[in-house]
Formats: sequence, structure tokens, C-alpha cells
Amino acid sequence: QVQIVQSGGGLAQPGGSLNLSCTASGLNWNVYAIGWFRQAPGKEREAISCNGNGETFYADSVTGRFTISRDIATNTMYLQMSILKPEDTAAYYCNAGLAPGSWGQGTRVTVSS
Repeated sequence: QVQIVQSGGGLAQPGGSLNLSCTASGLNWNVYAIGWFRQAPGKEREAISCNGNGETFYADSVTGRFTISRDIATNTMYLQMSILKPEDTAAYYCNAGLAPGSWGQGTRVTVSS
């Protein structure tokens, strides 16, 4: 059974930074593609960053501001977010596998002054 625990998020001011993480059991980070998704109120869930097989994807809306990474030793994936904007406000979800993969429980990110 794959279990993923997601942490991080919260409140940040515009221009600030937040980090998200997901720690999993029963996963091999060398095998699984990983990704971060978000869903803003009234909008569809969108992929904002994915990494697998030596390739990395970022959505245009977050390119240059967000960074995806993984730590094999601790079986943890990260999303580093900087230069946050109010439109980044959403529920954020990590995923391992992407076919459709296994999901974290979600974390709220609110960017507001």
C-alpha cells in the first residue's frame, strides 16, 4: 500500500516564498515520475510541474518561480515556490506515478496581503 503524507503551505504575502513536501512509503523515486498539481476556486486542476526520465516540465504560469525536486534518501518530493502571486492561491497536490499515480491529501496555499 502506497501512503503519501503532504505538508507545508499556509499563508504568504505577495512576493514571498513557501515550500511544500510529500513523503511516501512504498514508492521508489527512481522509478516513478512525480508531479505537482493545483486547483484554484472555480478552475480545473492543472499540472504545474512534473519530472521523470530526465525531463522536467513547468507550466508557463510558474516557470522561473517554482522548482520541483526529490530526495531519494528520504523518499520526499518538494516544491519550492517563490515570488508568489495572489493567483497562486489554490489547493496543491503532489502525485507519484502520473498514470494516474498516487496522490497526497492536498495542502492549501493562500497568497494575500
